[in-house]
Amino acid sequence: MMRAVRITKRLMDLVGATLGLAVTLPLYPLIAAAIYLDSPGPIFYRQRRSGTLLSSDGSKLVFSEFDMLKFRTMRVDAEAHTGPVLAGQNDPRVTRVGRFLRRSRLDELPQFFNVLRGEMSLVGPRPERPELMRNLALMIPFFEERMREVKPGITGLAQVSLGYVGELPPDSPLLPFKDDLTNPWKLDGVDGSEADGMRLKLLYDLAYTAHLDRFVDFLRTDLLILLRTPLVMILGRGR
Repeated sequence: MMRAVRITKRLMDLVGATLGLAVTLPLYPLIAAAIYLDSPGPIFYRQRRSGTLLSSDGSKLVFSEFDMLKFRTMRVDAEAHTGPVLAGQNDPRVTRVGRFLRRSRLDELPQFFNVLRGEMSLVGPRPERPELMRNLALMIPFFEERMREVKPGITGLAQVSLGYVGELPPDSPLLPFKDDLTNPWKLDGVDGSEADGMRLKLLYDLAYTAHLDRFVDFLRTDLLILLRTPLVMILGRGR
């Protein structure tokens, strides 16, 4: 990533996160009350996530790590019997209020604090959990490359183009090519696997990182993503 892009991106993060907190903080008490009334327990959820790819040597991948903040959208005991697993579409662990928060992306609001701390950016690929990152990198070629020299983001090209778990929306121009993108080797019995959405996310994430090599491309792409994000929230394209 060129120096001008890195500096401008950080300035945009600081200004955007500060304004974002100023605008959304009045919503916190309402969201907190709804979460607690629906599912008594912690309001916020702190989860370890992988950040920027620091080094890759064969099968050894090293990522920065940080604690990502979210409003809690699942039952308190969501992973008590399963351990870390990817969230699925219509996930039964998600509470009623949690479904609304995910669909509207309001569960991501506390991540403005992560942006101010320099752990995340406003725009970038979504961070994955360290426990799952190695398996995803083994299942999906070049999956780790989406995070090379890039901070994870609250929103991003994949986030405004796909559903919450990575499914293609009905109006996506890629829909006719879905089978070729998710199962290029035409293997039997793998339709609907957890990796499908991640393969689609990778496609968009790599397209986004390619725009970071030229300042004009970066600025236009980030601004367009930031402008599209409120529309995605209003339309509730998440799951």
